Parts: sequence; C-alpha cells; structure tokens
Amino acid sequence: MSTERNILITGGAGFIGSHVVRRFVTKYPNYRIINLDVLTYAGNLENLRDVERASNYTFVKADICDAEAMTKVFKEYAIDSVIHLAAESHVDRSITDPLSFVRTNVFGTVTLLNAAKEAWKHGSGVSSTPLLGRGPGGEGRFYHVSTDEVYGSLHDDSLFLETTPYDPQSPYSASKAASDHFVRAYGNTYKLPFVVSNCSNNYGSHHFPEKLIPLMINNIRNNKPLPVYGKGENVRDWLWVEDHASAIDTVFHKGVNGETYNIGGHNEWTNIDLVHLLCSIMDAKLERAKGESAKLITYVTDRAGHDLRYAIDAGKIERELGWKPTITFEEGLERTVEWYLANTEWLDHVTSGAYRSYYDAQYAR
Repeated sequence: MSTERNILITGGAGFIGSHVVRRFVTKYPNYRIINLDVLTYAGNLENLRDVERASNYTFVKADICDAEAMTKVFKEYAIDSVIHLAAESHVDRSITDPLSFVRTNVFGTVTLLNAAKEAWKHGSGVSSTPLLGRGPGGEGRFYHVSTDEVYGSLHDDSLFLETTPYDPQSPYSASKAASDHFVRAYGNTYKLPFVVSNCSNNYGSHHFPEKLIPLMINNIRNNKPLPVYGKGENVRDWLWVEDHASAIDTVFHKGVNGETYNIGGHNEWTNIDLVHLLCSIMDAKLERAKGESAKLITYVTDRAGHDLRYAIDAGKIERELGWKPTITFEEGLERTVEWYLANTEWLDHVTSGAYRSYYDAQYAR
C-alpha cells in the first residue's frame, strides 16, 4: 500500500489521542498511522477496537523517554510527521508525584524532538536550512498538542490569547509549559518545522473516570458521592473531544509552521453548575426523580493551587484556518452521558482495571 504520509501519533491509546487516531485512520486511508503508547494506567487499547484491524493502522508499545526505541520507530516506519499527545495530564497526580510529569512531559518530549531532528536533518541540521523529512514537499512536521493551563489563572473577564505570557501554577502545567518551550527552541535552533496548539478542558467518550465529567457520571450511576472542590466556583472552558480532534486535523494540515493556535469550546461553566447540569441529565436518562442525583453532591477541601478560571479566545484558528466548535456544551454533554450509559462494559473495565489485560490478549500473543 502506497502512503502519502507516515504519521506518528503519540499517546494514541489515551482519551484525546484515541479520537485523533480514529479520525485520521478512517478519514485518510492513504496515511499510515502509527499509534505509539507506553500504556500507562490512562492508555486503553479498548478505545480503538473499531480501527485496530485497519490496514493503515499500526500500534507500537514504547516509551517516548526511550531514545533508542524512538530512533527505531522513526527509521522503521519512515516517520515524516508527528502529532505529539503523550503526556501525564492529571493535575492532582502532578501534585503528589511531580517527577513523573517532568520525566514524561519534559524529558519525553525532548527525546522525541531529538529523534525527529535526527530523522529529518538536512546537512548539519544546525543552519538556516529547514529540516527535511519524507512528507509532501519533503518537509516533516512536529505538532505538539498542549494545554491552556500553561497560561495560569484568570481573575477577570479576559481570555487567553496565543500571546498571553506563560504563568503555570501546578507541576502539571509547568511541565507542559517546559515542553512547549523546548518545541519552540528546537524550531529556532534546528529549524525543526513545528506547530503548537493549546486547548481547553476536553470532555466526551472514552475519558478516563478520574476526570470530573466521567467521574460524576459513574458516581451518579452507582449512587456514590459527587466530590466538588471548595465551593465549586472554579470556571473552565469545555471543548467536546471530537471537535478537538477536528481542530487537530485542521492545524496539522493547514497550520503555519512556527505558529501557535488556541483551541476552545466557547463554553465557560463553573464546576458546580456543570455538576448540577449533569445531575439533571442523568436523572432524566435513568428515570430518577428530579433532583435525586444532586443530593449526592459533597463539597471537599479545595485542591492545592487550584486555578480559578481558564478561558480560551479561539478567534485565531477560526479566522486563519476556518475551524470552530460544532456543538453546544449542553448537546455535547448529553451525547457524552448517552455514550457512557450505552457503554457500561467499557466503564466497568476501566474502573475495575480489566482493560489492562487487553494488550496481552490482542497484541502480545
């Protein structure tokens, strides 16, 4: 099979990554998609059961911190482009174990950048000459997917712009900020072709249930307490994960090298309002009395360094690349609830840990 591109997608067994892999595998049959994931607790190959037999899909279990393994992957699969999503992403975990976030998000990203630099270098690779790969026109592309948390916390009605100074407030956001800086540094020093995007909070199907929305859905389903930090006044801008995958597709194909694109859903909600909306949707879906699920709400001690508000100005990507979100938060949340209620086996496998055996059953035979 001849391929137009050989794209390495890191972290492709995770929440956002699996949606990106699925989109690229199904939408671009002439692209060869290599999904590389080390399969930490958040990596779940059951997320991709519907595409795992596709002729243009390959899974590789490897650690982005393993320089030898990364060099091998670039050579073996003639990688011409990277969409880098692999990351430790849970803020609470970063507070208790910051070093693991430094290892994956900083050291892992630099290891991957080095592999790309060596695979795509032209001449010395340290000149004004762009690094060349094997993609259309001969140019590779390193697409780094990041977060709006690198900008810090908003305390007024302003929005994060691509030019907003970085002010990370947690070990997680600090590690992502560092990785963003390294990507830009490699672009400047080695002329590595790159783009960066910073997105707001994602929600949707296949989300690991340590995060707010799937946690609440699962707890409501099982009549367990709904823990809300502080008074629930923290504000987040929510982006439907399939809209994010569409935005990544757009930036990958249309984005200008060296540019940053903020991706947001234009959906600001306080945590407590979001939880009440979820309770209302779940009461209707589960045919419970109105207000029954809300009785499960429990206020807990606020998280250390909890940023008050994130909000993205996604005007640049709309003006320059023509992308914008397709659905409202209410519609997306209802679709999300419907997916979890229709896929309780997936949810039970994740919460019980049974999903961890899927790799051995399907790939390690």
